[in-house]
Amino acid sequence: MAGVQSIERAFSILRALAVGPSGVTELAERVDLPKSTVARLLAALEDEKVVAQDEAGGEYRLGEGLVDLVGSVRSGRSLVATARPFLQDLAQAVGETAGISILDEGQVYYLDHVDLDSDVQVRDWTGEYAPLHVVPSGLVHLAHLSESALDAVIGSGLEPSTPHSVVDPVLVRERLQQIRSAGYAWVYEEFVEGINSVAAPVLGTDGDLVAAVHIHGPAYRFPHPDQTHDVGLLVIDAATGLAAQWAED
Repeated sequence: MAGVQSIERAFSILRALAVGPSGVTELAERVDLPKSTVARLLAALEDEKVVAQDEAGGEYRLGEGLVDLVGSVRSGRSLVATARPFLQDLAQAVGETAGISILDEGQVYYLDHVDLDSDVQVRDWTGEYAPLHVVPSGLVHLAHLSESALDAVIGSGLEPSTPHSVVDPVLVRERLQQIRSAGYAWVYEEFVEGINSVAAPVLGTDGDLVAAVHIHGPAYRFPHPDQTHDVGLLVIDAATGLAAQWAED
């Protein structure tokens, strides 16, 4: 029974970290467990690469070991592994961080990212969640929902993440129509101030959305004003190439 209890406690920690990174003290309060117990379980989970710390004494987040499990689908083939070359090419072409996400329980879940050496790098969102309406990957997902499903999302209420977030239902619907037409979605400092991002859909052979490819960078340098469409097309190319590769696997 002690083993079962440890598993249950470990999963409660993982669920809490799915909301966002956390320190041991805060995490212990969120899961209502002794700090010593949480620290012990985190150490075990870190050994398995299911959680990770960016630096000693820092906050914990979901690790790449868990991302690999989430990204592993049919015949053991990993979506993350399939996407990685496309992300590397995209990041190299644009000079910013590229990533891939999926829809999970009504939110965007970031599976993986590839960045370049730079004096200014943005935060790694791998293993974390974001609201659909404030990130381009989420908007791409919304643009491919049925009308009834979209009504349900908008009807539940859209909360802003920054002063730049677009939450007015009429404006959101207009925006989604533009995304369907253009094939990509831009977001300017709507999830995190100082960060701009663009995404395009990865579609399955049946036309259903499998994932979204995105690229993001600091707002002061990304995108260059006259390159928004060109960057959008590069993201579409990466997403289309990934979709074709995924269909062959």
